[in-house]
Amino acid sequence: MKNLWNDSDAKAAIQLYNDVSEDIALRVYTSRLIGADLSLVLHGGGNTSVKSVTKNALGEEVNVLYVKGSGWDLDTLQPPGLPGVQLDHLIKLRQLDSLSDEDMVNEQRTHLLDASSPNPSVETLLHAFLPHKFIDHSHADAILVIADQPDSEALCKKIYGDAMGIVPYIMPGFDLAKAAAEVYEKNPDVKGLFLVNHGLFTFGDTAKESYDRHIEAVQQAEDFIASHDTKTLSPVATGTPASEDEMLSAIAPCLRGLYTEETGQSWVIHYREDPIARDFASSKECADWSQIGTATPDHVIRTKQKPLLLNPKHIGDPEELREEIASALEEFKRSYHRYFETNVHAKGVDKNELDPLPRIILVAGLGLVAIGKSVKETKIAADIYQHTMDIISKAFNVGQFTPLKDFDLFDMEYWSLEQAKLGKSKPALTQGKIVYITGAASGIGRATAELFAKNGASLFLVDRDEKTLSDTVEELRTQFKTGIVSQVMDVTDEKAVKESFAYVTREFGGLDILISNAGNAVRGRIGDVESAMLRQSFELNFFAHQTLASEAVKLFQKQKTGGVLLFNASKAAFNPGKDFGPYALPKATVIALMKQYALDYGAEGIRSNAINADRIRTRLFTEKVVAERSAARGLTPDEYFKSNLLATEVYDTDVAKGFFESALAEKTTGSVITIDGGNIAASPR
Repeated sequence: MKNLWNDSDAKAAIQLYNDVSEDIALRVYTSRLIGADLSLVLHGGGNTSVKSVTKNALGEEVNVLYVKGSGWDLDTLQPPGLPGVQLDHLIKLRQLDSLSDEDMVNEQRTHLLDASSPNPSVETLLHAFLPHKFIDHSHADAILVIADQPDSEALCKKIYGDAMGIVPYIMPGFDLAKAAAEVYEKNPDVKGLFLVNHGLFTFGDTAKESYDRHIEAVQQAEDFIASHDTKTLSPVATGTPASEDEMLSAIAPCLRGLYTEETGQSWVIHYREDPIARDFASSKECADWSQIGTATPDHVIRTKQKPLLLNPKHIGDPEELREEIASALEEFKRSYHRYFETNVHAKGVDKNELDPLPRIILVAGLGLVAIGKSVKETKIAADIYQHTMDIISKAFNVGQFTPLKDFDLFDMEYWSLEQAKLGKSKPALTQGKIVYITGAASGIGRATAELFAKNGASLFLVDRDEKTLSDTVEELRTQFKTGIVSQVMDVTDEKAVKESFAYVTREFGGLDILISNAGNAVRGRIGDVESAMLRQSFELNFFAHQTLASEAVKLFQKQKTGGVLLFNASKAAFNPGKDFGPYALPKATVIALMKQYALDYGAEGIRSNAINADRIRTRLFTEKVVAERSAARGLTPDEYFKSNLLATEVYDTDVAKGFFESALAEKTTGSVITIDGGNIAASPR
């Protein structure tokens, strides 16, 4: 465990955050040091605080506890993520015999210095009841290896002697805060508190002292763990000799389809390519070890209390595989329902059962697969379980893995303050949808990508212009919190196109919407055009659409939840222009292609539509082309773009809206949507 404190960096942090006190600046600095190490905290885990003094509007000095706020991660913490709470009031709360969670939250919120601040951590009172200026709390992997042992207290004393106070497991909140303070007061010389089945607190008079103590304690645990021999996992016989890519391309779409069928929502899959995870999932020990519980209780809201285990035997048979996975899911759901009913009756509480679907799937021969309603959800779950596997393995090297049992885990999973971390906002329109867009680097493709990203979709973007595509992806990732993957590709390369669908499956688990947008306007008098040029135009403006659609349909059929094909057609398909035959002919066949897919696959819920746009300022309309076309009509370039029935220019964003709305039009197929401001000669009839 490397100590990352650097005096120069600490001073730089004080200068950087010069609009707040030095206490807060250093609190942010060491919080980010802790958050930067995934073996200490993961995705919102852990919390930190500092006690300081400020002045209120009357100029009176006020003692304040600045503590990590809800929704903030330690690795990206900024001063606004440390809401200030009136410390003197918090300390007085210790006099109470009890305090409900709701009342605790209310007391904290009503005594904030700034009413717009985020909710203070659920462990705010624990920070307040301890007297130290700086306090650090983590769920360090090495600490959990010890904290989840049946004799964790004895091991803690063996490792730390009297340097750590030991706190038995109590759910976070008022009772834990009081218990922790009492343990400290029995031995005020301790450097920290070791919380059984939970994690580590350290404290100090300075940010450096508290941080140093934290790193030292984790290092001591790591040294103790390293002194034990590593147990070798026993490989289990896998049900298929298929490669990882073959397994993933078969399993992922099937899972997405079954989850969508179950919930009516779209899901995203994340495969964690990790040989350690594959070995764990492919071991005999996994069947027992993975079903014991979570490494720390708050992980349950991200991973459920245990993963689903698969050892598929029918990778080569889609129908048999689907039945096999569906059966395993049904058993998992029954098990979860028993867990829910048992605890509801035992505790005499009234709760609404959460969805029973697993978030982690361990597949023998493949490894770790996470599933969620967004890319962010899946990566959080995968990160947590990747660390959980390491904790479990090391726990069995030391002794046993005995985390909280279902009785206590249920309380955490159904705790309103823990569920609040997940957020209850209405999902975006296309959250969970996976959208493949060609010609995505600029113009219509770029505008369409932006609109789907804004509405929560995960994007697979393709273009042959590497620089423009890279810039587009970077800008979209900065602007939107969604999954975006790209590939530089010529859509006329049939082999590359087919491989790209394996890539999108590997990244997201499947596909929901194909927007076949790439094309190029090839000009020439039809009788004079060389055969090679015409064939080349057909390759891009027709056959590429066919290859893309064909591969998309194969993926849709694995999912069995329908799908959407959207083609960028052209007014030339209905109203060809003079000397534009090499472009108009393949575009006319794209309209026929769209209708054929609607006919052939409508019964499977696969919709096929086209957008017919005209006179959009894209790279197809070079200055030369615009000058020629406008001059031929006796118009200026601006007049040319407004030369339609509505006398208004149509933009790439208007076409993007057409693609978006068509993707959501669940009962429309075989249709051409015209977006051109009005051109009777080009209207379908």
